Amino acid sequence: MTHRRWFTPWLLAAPAVVWLAVFNLWPAVNTVILSFTNAKPLGGGRFTGLANYERALGDEQLADALLNSVIYLLICLPLLTFLPLLLALLVEKKLPGITFFRTAFYTPVVASAVVVGLIWGWVLDDRGLLNGILGALGAADRPVSFLTDRWLLLFSAIALTVWKGLGYYMVIYLSALGNVPRELHEAAAVDGASAARRFRHVTLPGVRPAMMLVSVLIAVSALRVFSELYVLSDGTGGPGGRTMSVVMLIQMYSRGFTGHIGYASALSILLFLLTVGPMLLLARLNRKGA
Repeated sequence: MTHRRWFTPWLLAAPAVVWLAVFNLWPAVNTVILSFTNAKPLGGGRFTGLANYERALGDEQLADALLNSVIYLLICLPLLTFLPLLLALLVEKKLPGITFFRTAFYTPVVASAVVVGLIWGWVLDDRGLLNGILGALGAADRPVSFLTDRWLLLFSAIALTVWKGLGYYMVIYLSALGNVPRELHEAAAVDGASAARRFRHVTLPGVRPAMMLVSVLIAVSALRVFSELYVLSDGTGGPGGRTMSVVMLIQMYSRGFTGHIGYASALSILLFLLTVGPMLLLARLNRKGA
């Protein structure tokens, strides 16, 4: 008979607990502490109270970054919630050659965000492929400033995010669609329900949990966007730095020997609070619709 000691489960869980405490819990707590100081990369700094948060209230760059993040969220959320579902419905069917299309739609997901951004930068450049096509067709008298205009740069980054994320969320929906009972579709078809009505009353309720998961993932990713804007703007954040995301702003303030770690930490706390908002809203909507 094996004697089970009380501390055996704790001993097995200890490595994971230590890992989480060192690399997750302590950095989070330290960020909160640093947000109330004027810490520098090479110094501990001193306690300054709410000075960093007061500075954030009057930071015009932060206001622009927040606006960019909100626009990013408002556009990406509906597009990446419904377009992957439509793709999943298309590639779910067992047709000859459908595996090729599944692979093609998923390929951008496995590609490096930096590499994809560089390719898109080449396509959208003033002398790039897209402007060359527009010029050849006579659709534009001069090159369109996709990468040097504030709003065109932002929308170009959004297009890149949507294009790269379609395959990832499509796979989530494919898994959810596989759990929707076929009997429900067959019963609805026998009752004379059209394809649109079956989609509304059978498919959507069946994939609702997956849809809420996808919505939360998109909301968090959109508010924390970095790679797309950074690569397309060549790290500058666009003209006057007005197309920066909040993460880019945090990175700008924290880098170098003269960085402002305390202020960057305060911005990180504000970004966390901004991210929690949409998550709580989506969770509330999910409970109401349940």
